[in-house]
Amino acid sequence: MERPNAHHVPRQGNAPGAEARFAFDRMAIERFKRAFPRARWSDERKSWFVPGKTATRRIDRWLAQEAELLALHGDSKGRDAFAFDPIASSYLEVSDDLRVRTPYSKTVLEELQAIPRASWDDELRAWRVPFRSFEELRRRWPSIEKAARHAEPEERKRRREAARGTEAHKASKMRNAERRRHRYPLPAEDLPPLGRPVATAQYGIVVFIEVTGELAEPSDLMASYPNAMRREGNCIWGRWRSAALAELVRTWPAPHRLGADELLRGWWQPTLAELRVARRNARSLERKNLCRKVKSAG
Repeated sequence: MERPNAHHVPRQGNAPGAEARFAFDRMAIERFKRAFPRARWSDERKSWFVPGKTATRRIDRWLAQEAELLALHGDSKGRDAFAFDPIASSYLEVSDDLRVRTPYSKTVLEELQAIPRASWDDELRAWRVPFRSFEELRRRWPSIEKAARHAEPEERKRRREAARGTEAHKASKMRNAERRRHRYPLPAEDLPPLGRPVATAQYGIVVFIEVTGELAEPSDLMASYPNAMRREGNCIWGRWRSAALAELVRTWPAPHRLGADELLRGWWQPTLAELRVARRNARSLERKNLCRKVKSAG
């Protein structure tokens, strides 16, 4: 059942009360009418009116009870579904809920984040999925398990060995070496603000800390930044660092859609979607660093 929303409304002589709206559910309506025998339905407003100065508080208390009831019912159905058609996998542990442990994989992360009520548990180092979300987990499980196996250390090592010496391997090494330089070609006539997060085509959202004034050679641009070759005028090197979570939280998203000119320029004010991804990644990194410090402290 969709969670009802309640608010104070004046009615007939300013009689105090609150409205409640929720999706049609026969059993929920019966429970609502038993809890609020003086409630009246309005066809015009498509809502229930509960009279009384304490109506909002009483409705909120009823909502909490309904949420608990629905959770218990959903978990019971999920347990039955799991017992009838279980997921057998070394990545899945069954306890009072379902717990998923896999090697790090961006695909696994995205799939689990899309499951309602799934959450990461730092202490258990696992994703916890309530049984009421089992059907969605089962639907996504083939993709999760495939990505987890692909991310296993032995499988990654095997792929690295197989790719060694190939053109793709050489290109990857070159990209990694260039990223470690923390430099980026900027149009000399249109520089980004220093000290503020901006989005880039190559490295996501970063903070530029210096413009060196050194001209970027065409050979360097062709090798690592081919899009910069399409710009008119000279490119100079800017030095950057990763944006901190606090900086990302303070950053306002772009008020308009990203334009072709901004893409060609190579940097722009971050969009809301870009900020959401960057903030999520920054939070994850902060949690990892905190856990590492706690472990180091004993």
